[in-house]
Amino acid sequence: MANTWNVKLKTTKTTDDKGKHVSRKSLSHDRPLQPTASRLPTLVPVVRHKTVPHPLAKHDDVTTRLAAAETRIAELETALREADKNAVCDPLTGTFNRRGMDGACAREAALARRTDPPRALALSDLDDFKQVNDQHGHAVGDAALVHLTRVISETLRPTDLCSRWGGEEFVVVMPGAGRLFAKRALARVQAALADQPVAPTVVTLAFSAGVVLGRSSESLEEMVVRADRALYRAKAAGKRRIFSG
Repeated sequence: MANTWNVKLKTTKTTDDKGKHVSRKSLSHDRPLQPTASRLPTLVPVVRHKTVPHPLAKHDDVTTRLAAAETRIAELETALREADKNAVCDPLTGTFNRRGMDGACAREAALARRTDPPRALALSDLDDFKQVNDQHGHAVGDAALVHLTRVISETLRPTDLCSRWGGEEFVVVMPGAGRLFAKRALARVQAALADQPVAPTVVTLAFSAGVVLGRSSESLEEMVVRADRALYRAKAAGKRRIFSG
């Protein structure tokens, strides 16, 4: 860039050869003029900086995504376990459904096949359950079913199997038990139900039942059919009865 110089005339006084004083004018050069902002704008260079993420920030992001993925996997595993459970259990009472009871009885029979011990089956049906629903509502009816299964679980042996067969019907299988043992066990359940109302109401439950002793190579369905005949006779006899078939 060319510099701008400040040029002006300068008058100097000298003496000529004859001794006279003479004024002489000459050009005088000062320092270069500085350009003004109005005539020459100053250009400021723009420097663009590239943002580089910190290594720790990248690590935190990966950790967050891994944690989210692990949480999702845990949720899916829980849902899968619940689906498997619902396939063999009644969602209201938590007891076996028909499919679950059939599988449990098949496993129990396979374990006892060598000795072929006795096996009792009871088919029970709550008495006047429709009145409970009509008078107190279906919420109390559902609570009554849960109450029944809890009393059965607390009264019978841990090895006994309980299944909600349909509606207010329940099947109980007692491995190694005879008819008399099964009838006495069910009588204890009846007594416990009479002493323990369905919370938070004053409703007490009672049931009728038919009890049969399993035969060799007899299926679960075949045992239930025979127990159902005994249950029908118990209902006809006045309810709250336990009959053998």
